[in-house]
Amino acid sequence: MSKRQVPSVVKDERLIQKRREQMIKSAVDLFQEKGFHRTTTREIARSSGFSIGTLYEYIGSKEDILYLVCDAVYEGVTTRFNHLLDQTLPAGERFQQMVAALFQVMDEMQDEVLVMYQEVKSLPKESLIYVLKKDESMTKDIRKVIIECREEGYLQISDEEIYIMAENIMVKGYMWTFRRWALRKQFTLAQYTRLQLDALLKKN
Repeated sequence: MSKRQVPSVVKDERLIQKRREQMIKSAVDLFQEKGFHRTTTREIARSSGFSIGTLYEYIGSKEDILYLVCDAVYEGVTTRFNHLLDQTLPAGERFQQMVAALFQVMDEMQDEVLVMYQEVKSLPKESLIYVLKKDESMTKDIRKVIIECREEGYLQISDEEIYIMAENIMVKGYMWTFRRWALRKQFTLAQYTRLQLDALLKKN
């Protein structure tokens, strides 16, 4: 599914990018504090440093801002995740690096990820499907690494187990964000990563 085009009366792409980045940052803070429905576009505009009239030159509705937030979160997670991966490593090291990279990115973008998952249900159906497809795409990237590790003899698992393992890795990454209030009382990120890797590799 292709990326949805958010309406803008401004034609300068660099200015659109700049203004929307300001909106996204302000929206994440406000959505975290008040929630999507209780946050007004006027508050987002004020926090972004421009007028409500200027804000509507770059978007068509408050739902557009939420869509931009969700899209930016996935772009950020995917970009950082892929940047941390080293495809030249041996299979075992590559697998462990993949898990550590995902958890690190979830840690770095915890506020954005939390807001996205709390508020994504408020997106219109078409936008929601697009956002969920982005999540699916990232899970597929993880599954691809697992398949490569099996082909190189590091993992001895079936296709069904590969599918479940990829989903488990994503869930464990999100858990560090969603349950951070409890987990961080007991573990550092490094400790959490090691324990989850041990659990994932126990059978192998």
